[in-house]
Amino acid sequence: MARTRVRTARLASLVALSAVLPLSAGCGEDEPAAGTDRNGAVGKPVVVVTTTWEGAFAKAAGAEDITVIVPQSVHHAPDYDPKPSDLAAVAKADFVLYAPFEPYAAKIKEAAGSKAKLVEVNLDNDPVKAGAEVERLGGLFGTKDTASRWKAGLVSEVAKLNGELKAVWPGGKSPAVVSQVFTTWAAGLASATPVGTYGPEPVTPAQLASLSAKKPALVLDNAHMSTGTVLPDSGAKQVTVVNYPGEDLDLLAVYRNAAAELKKAMSGS
Repeated sequence: MARTRVRTARLASLVALSAVLPLSAGCGEDEPAAGTDRNGAVGKPVVVVTTTWEGAFAKAAGAEDITVIVPQSVHHAPDYDPKPSDLAAVAKADFVLYAPFEPYAAKIKEAAGSKAKLVEVNLDNDPVKAGAEVERLGGLFGTKDTASRWKAGLVSEVAKLNGELKAVWPGGKSPAVVSQVFTTWAAGLASATPVGTYGPEPVTPAQLASLSAKKPALVLDNAHMSTGTVLPDSGAKQVTVVNYPGEDLDLLAVYRNAAAELKKAMSGS
């Protein structure tokens, strides 16, 4: 299989954008079939994604030509404002993947015109949901076999990590955890016992009192939306969970990294 090529869109002038966007004006043209390019040739599709998170789902599903719009250096991706060159890349794609909570989704849709197939991605690292989403994308890309193999690898990896985390449960018991709303999947990875959630807004005094009263052993914070120490003076260990993959678009690494942080917190190392 060809090596995955990941390209990050770079700054270009508004002139470049105006030259490209008219290509999308051909309303009424048929969308490319899954597994084909715009000329009907069988092959891997050209995929543009808003962030590395969507990019990792696309790669897992079998895409190889992937352009990421939001640089990884942008800590909170929804704050990013797409540049003209980003939108030009969108106009040349076969598929454009985005998440509904990203405020620039409207710009992405407008730039895509009628050429690219817009795909809203359910960004959830819960293993069951992630596996289902990857298979769905594989169906769209014409790469079902690759997506199915990746899903099988995910199931195997999660089972392995779960066993390792259970082995370091404090006192041999499932720890009580409070999770930020977008990190609950990490609690499941450790088979921890959920006792509450918070966010995405900062914790209020009333929430602080309520969550602290449940005496959690761990607080699973979101690295991308952190508000600092969530339950100070509660005795709970705060674990930072990273949802977005790196530039290699390896979604499995997200699970491994979360497991490593959980293991350190539970084993006291």
